Amino acid sequence: MSFRNTLARELTVSGTALHAGTLVTMTLKPGTPGDGVIFRRRDKADAEIPALYDRVGETRLGTVIAQDGISVGVIEHLMAAVAGAGIDDLLVILDGPEPPILDGDALSYLVLIERAGVTATKEPRRAIRVLREVTVSEKNASATLHPANETAYDFLLEYDTPAIGRQDFRFVFSPGNFRELIAPARTFGFAKDLEALNAMSLAKGASLENTLALDEAGVINKDRQRFADEFVRHKILDAIGDMALAGAPLIARFEGIRSGHGLNNRLLRALFADPANYEMVMLP
Repeated sequence: MSFRNTLARELTVSGTALHAGTLVTMTLKPGTPGDGVIFRRRDKADAEIPALYDRVGETRLGTVIAQDGISVGVIEHLMAAVAGAGIDDLLVILDGPEPPILDGDALSYLVLIERAGVTATKEPRRAIRVLREVTVSEKNASATLHPANETAYDFLLEYDTPAIGRQDFRFVFSPGNFRELIAPARTFGFAKDLEALNAMSLAKGASLENTLALDEAGVINKDRQRFADEFVRHKILDAIGDMALAGAPLIARFEGIRSGHGLNNRLLRALFADPANYEMVMLP
């Protein structure tokens, strides 16, 4: 029988928030067994928000969880790293509206988790096995969970720009595969959109160090690019982070076709809308 995992010790790091552009300090602390991942806003009277799909309030340029008027944004990269490390219970303490973006990937969070260490608790570990295909769609985009014997991700990405074009990637989830193939993939954006985003108080912390910047010719900061198909890999990274809001590991094959955070969240809501879609199982 597998047991729930948490951090062996707490660890603190500071960095820039992607959208707010402000300095944020984040402390990762061992969580209480069975509580799952909890975000605490130290700057908002220690308000706590569980990292669950039904707390997602916004998905425009990142996954935002909210409760009682308090929110935490851009949690998907950290949640992907939490899933990749097999962490079940964790307390994330912030003094600002988002975790620091760090390197714009999940690897920078994963390194922190590895530095703190992972330890097993005495609580059994359970997973969610998908029993029936569940799909959601919008225009030419869709997201689907297929019944499967292992956790896997397929993604098709298409952008009308030379740097991306059409990319697809298939990935069988394991901690090693995640660390090597997915976690290093950085977030990306289009340089032409930056001024408008800043005017909306978004992407104020984006830089050529933490974001792959694109223009009509290609990748502006190509020296920061780690994979030729980094864009589709990052979309899988986002999907892993979004699926981690199920509250337990998913045993299913995720298939994304041009999907984003909004469809990812709708997919989990559709999954849990009917108990016949899934079952809870003990992990061996």
